[in-house]
Amino acid sequence: MVNVSLLQSSEAPSFRNCSLIARLLSSLHFQTSCKNFSRPRSCLMSAPKLCSVTLKGQYSNLFNFIDLCSKQKGYNFITRSLSSKFGGKTSERSRTITRLGLLSIGVGTLAGAGYSYKKLQQARTPVINKDFGAQGPLLETLPQVSVSRQVISPTDNTGLQLVLFQYPTCPFCCKVRAFLDYYGFSYDVVEVNPVLRQQIRWSSYKKVPIVVAKVEGGYQQLNDSSLIVSSLASFLHDPMGGLPNVLKCYPTINFNDDDGSLRSEIMNRYFLMFQGDVPSGRTKENITEERKWRKWADDRLVHVLSPNVYRTKEEALQAFHWFSEVGEWDKHFSPWERSLIIYVGACAMWLIGKRLKKRHNLKDDVRVSLYDECNNWLKALRKQGTSYLGGQFPNLADLAVFGVLNSIEGCSAFQDLLDNTRIGTWYQLMKDQCQGHAGSALMGL
Repeated sequence: MVNVSLLQSSEAPSFRNCSLIARLLSSLHFQTSCKNFSRPRSCLMSAPKLCSVTLKGQYSNLFNFIDLCSKQKGYNFITRSLSSKFGGKTSERSRTITRLGLLSIGVGTLAGAGYSYKKLQQARTPVINKDFGAQGPLLETLPQVSVSRQVISPTDNTGLQLVLFQYPTCPFCCKVRAFLDYYGFSYDVVEVNPVLRQQIRWSSYKKVPIVVAKVEGGYQQLNDSSLIVSSLASFLHDPMGGLPNVLKCYPTINFNDDDGSLRSEIMNRYFLMFQGDVPSGRTKENITEERKWRKWADDRLVHVLSPNVYRTKEEALQAFHWFSEVGEWDKHFSPWERSLIIYVGACAMWLIGKRLKKRHNLKDDVRVSLYDECNNWLKALRKQGTSYLGGQFPNLADLAVFGVLNSIEGCSAFQDLLDNTRIGTWYQLMKDQCQGHAGSALMGL
């Protein structure tokens, strides 16, 4: 019996079980806790009475509650104790101090109880997903923003007229660009100011990348890099079905986290929708392997980049100067905006990099963590026995890993990666494939 009791007491109650626990302000709990204090019995006996009277609603006003306290024996004990410090007799000052003390305790108790009740209700309140199964936002008109540059591919006949809102060196944006370039999409690029973000004020979704595609009835907004890649790749396999129909396979659901916070999740984001016809040359095994490494690129590889790129203040500043160069910030932003992004951004990311190192349990020398992850990828390529994970041609996992690494190409961390691993050969092959739009021939664009 003793062992069972100890085992049960070591388990913290979950939110689901809290409704079975007696309220903290009940007279039973109050009396039990009060008996541990060195107080006269008159004080101990009066406390449950006060709580029960208050909880029954007979004294809803807090000041009436304080007046009630003044009539109890316990109150007289407290005032006598205080009066001994003010001349040995009960004084008006001691009564005032006691009233204020009880008032503070009452306010604190009510505030704490209210906050606890609110958190419990947040965790228990179900979320209704009214738009479950619907595609993303459909815009009536294209957002009025200044296009930074255009990528034109003569083989693109999709008619989607894509617009990519991005940071030039964001790993997730680079991943989308690698996909678009490889398959030969034409698209406009809008460089987003990473500090002020005026270019995406029109959107309720405040992250990048965002892709806007021309569809029947307006412009379809696509959020999240993995969703963008999966939905467009699925569309290429069945263009006649239309992009909006493809997006119905990627619903977004909202839910409450353990602490009551509202979260959202895109279902099936790593899945391709082949409409029942699996492309020739694909098997269940290589489709599953592709999905596994795409998820690895998002969940693991991305998180070792920032602590490496912003390892020191000097490296952080060098990285942001390179970001400015590759993104042509001098053309798209005013001088003060460019300086703000470089110096404030470098300082902020240097600090954030330290936190990310601890959060993701990276090694003391973060370079080693970067090398280890890339060697895991190379090990998968050797197991495959081909130049790419996709075999003779790159698949979506190859494009995802290449895009993530491409985001740090101009940083010292990338040069160290080339010097200490054998990933350079594969990386250069992928770069040539993307720049040559090699995938457009495979998809018949």
